Amino acid sequence: MSQETLGPDPLSVFESWFAEARALDPRFADAMTLATASPDGRPSARTVLYKGLHDGALCFVSNYGSSKGQQLERNPHAALVFFWASLNRQVRIEGRVERTSAAWSDQYFAARARSSQIGAWASAQSEVIASRDVLEARISDAEARFRDQPVPRPPFWGGYQLVPERLEFWLGQDARLHDRYSYRRNPSGWAVERLSP
Repeated sequence: MSQETLGPDPLSVFESWFAEARALDPRFADAMTLATASPDGRPSARTVLYKGLHDGALCFVSNYGSSKGQQLERNPHAALVFFWASLNRQVRIEGRVERTSAAWSDQYFAARARSSQIGAWASAQSEVIASRDVLEARISDAEARFRDQPVPRPPFWGGYQLVPERLEFWLGQDARLHDRYSYRRNPSGWAVERLSP
């Protein structure tokens, strides 16, 4: 793999790699680790689902009141990691996170399964809950509330988009002599460098 093979646009490279991963293992290709940090620098990481590129940013969805939502509100810098074992490839992405438009969130929410829509209303994500029975009761309440009508998007739920400032592409090689390429955004586009393994 070389810089010429990858090309000058890292988002095009990412989309190509993602398409290959999805073709090989569609169940897990969209799983990505999202790392956030509190204002005092304490990190947190979890796996979320990638929801596509929108205007050059990588999208995911969440409850705004969740732990990640609260951290992003106070410190909007985050990192993503995709690892595709079937390809022996990894992509690391760093950037600033902002909420998507309400229109994007509405459109995505409307396309979700009804059970997932109900679940968004029923779960106060990341808050302590007494038991599974409490959650089931909240689900029943939400089902009753929206019976025989479309489920609207909750005001506390929606999309986020990470605007990439740096991407690193990693391709595993023998003897741990991996290929690594770093792209950094600059005023004229992207600067690419090869990194030591």
